[in-house]
Formats: sequence, structure tokens, C-alpha cells
Amino acid sequence: MAKKKSESSGLQSSAGLMRYFEADDTSIKLSPKMIIGACIGAGVVVMGLNIAFGLWPPK
Repeated sequence: MAKKKSESSGLQSSAGLMRYFEADDTSIKLSPKMIIGACIGAGVVVMGLNIAFGLWPPK
């Protein structure tokens, strides 16, 4: 009777290539709300610096 192949074996794993779900385990996970908040925060900082240094509003 033939043995079942395990899911982790195969051509990809023997070639040294990582599968997506294996590479995703150590990645940084950020929510979309955090990204939008960081973008808005960066825009506020840039606008505040422009106002502080007299570059905005244009004269």
C-alpha cells in the first residue's frame, strides 16, 4: 500500500522556496485604521511645521 505524502513535502519545499503562509508568521501586522491614522498624523505634523516656519498660507 502506498504511503500518503505529507503536506509539507514536495518540490517547493525541497527547492528551498518558502510558501506564503510560512513567511507570513513573522510579519508585522498593522490594521488599516493604524495606517490611515499614521498618514493623517504625518500630514498634521507637516502642516504644523509649514505654519510654524511661515511657509503657509502662501503670500
